[in-house]
Amino acid sequence: MSGADVTAASPLAPEWLQAPADLNALHAPSWAHDVARSASGELTVDGVSVSSLKEQFGTPLFVLSEADFRTRARAFRDAFNAAFASLCGGVDVYYAGKAFLSVEVARWVRQEGLRLDTCSGGELAVAQRAGFPAELLGLHGNNKSSAEINRALDMGVGRIVVDSIDELERVAGIVQGRRAEGRAETAKVMLRLTPGVHAHTHEFIATAHEDQKFGLSMAPGTAEDAELRGIDPALSAAEQAVDAAVALEGIELLGLHCHIGSQIFEADGFAVAARKLLAFHDAMQRKHGIVLPEMDLGGGHGIAYTPVDTPRPVADIAQALAAVVRDACQELGIDCPRISIEPGRAIVGSTTFTLYEVGTRKTVQVEAPEGGDQTHPRRYVSVDGGMSDNPRPVLYDADYSAALANRASDAPAQLSRVVGKHCESGDIVVKDVYLPSDVRAGDLLAVPGTGAYCWALASNYNYLARPGVVAVSDGTARWIIRGETEEDLLNRDMGAGEL
Repeated sequence: MSGADVTAASPLAPEWLQAPADLNALHAPSWAHDVARSASGELTVDGVSVSSLKEQFGTPLFVLSEADFRTRARAFRDAFNAAFASLCGGVDVYYAGKAFLSVEVARWVRQEGLRLDTCSGGELAVAQRAGFPAELLGLHGNNKSSAEINRALDMGVGRIVVDSIDELERVAGIVQGRRAEGRAETAKVMLRLTPGVHAHTHEFIATAHEDQKFGLSMAPGTAEDAELRGIDPALSAAEQAVDAAVALEGIELLGLHCHIGSQIFEADGFAVAARKLLAFHDAMQRKHGIVLPEMDLGGGHGIAYTPVDTPRPVADIAQALAAVVRDACQELGIDCPRISIEPGRAIVGSTTFTLYEVGTRKTVQVEAPEGGDQTHPRRYVSVDGGMSDNPRPVLYDADYSAALANRASDAPAQLSRVVGKHCESGDIVVKDVYLPSDVRAGDLLAVPGTGAYCWALASNYNYLARPGVVAVSDGTARWIIRGETEEDLLNRDMGAGEL
């Protein structure tokens, strides 16, 4: 299959999008390692064809390669353990469940030697149902409810990542109340700090600069409610939190945590954050005469959503971060705390593609960006899903790619916009992509890189049932999350039984 001839780029395409030399070729970093085209040109996952997946499970459908997930999980575990072995004996890798979590995925995570980070009582429930050891769980969140904190304590989770002074006092109060009832408990906490590093990413997913909801500021003079609490207003909120955590009954301070953002390719932000955190770690140990045994450097490593995305090999990430930590510890004259990290998207993102069926098409003429009277064609290709199964393009202006999945094509490339079926003009799945000009109703399209934050953010907008997730392994496919039905939706509607 030679694919379509090289086509001149459309003036309507963004600068980064080039007309491909072969429309049938797959950009390997965007896909699971066992996704390929068969001799007939059809997309397969571990030998299972997309047409058989549609026949058995329907569309839209999230298709996840179990082998690829396990391979990526092991890669993080092995690369970071090797890089940090001489520093702190290895690394605790917490899979960030917010990216995508199910009972079976939680079991894979444990089987591959990773820990699990959760962000809610619901995610704790999934971990509990999977039989995940509680001491290997973490609980995140900027506004945990009393019920969630109590649940974490009941389960005996290994750490609660505290996001504010208010939350620290809430956790301590709950522990003290439980102690009064005769429970000999201590809450193991880490303090999430904002080191003031602005990651090179979308504003809504950059989480370590000052002007956002997460974490405790490390900037001087940010002590929370200084006058009310009777403390030095020159303190940072981070130092105030450490002071309080050391003094509060029922709190065991494990260490410091930061997370600078998501979908990050540059290494410099991670390095700056690590140095700032280690310096603060040293200062707090000296101030209080304590040892903080742990430090979490977060996650946020980018994946390839489009052909121009260039994710770094995991071993390179691990070695670069270890070098920064080693140098900083040597400069400070301190022992390296036990390091942990929290990859989510970088493990699950590229394991999965969403399979859609093409419906209607239309081509419109759009004025050229350079102005004048000239117009250029843009084709709209509608599929049977949309913003209800992938809201990221609407939320973050996220870019994706797509491929004709059920066959190969030698037709010329045509600039296309893949859109959903929702009653919203912004219901765009892939804003700009070159597809064969002969794409027609009934064809299947595959959008790679949808393993993270797609099913997890899915909705029932327009009363569409959320797609299910199938895992493919050893040449077979099975539900790991069943697709919803209309009956599922109506069962929650308390008026549905009234005639």
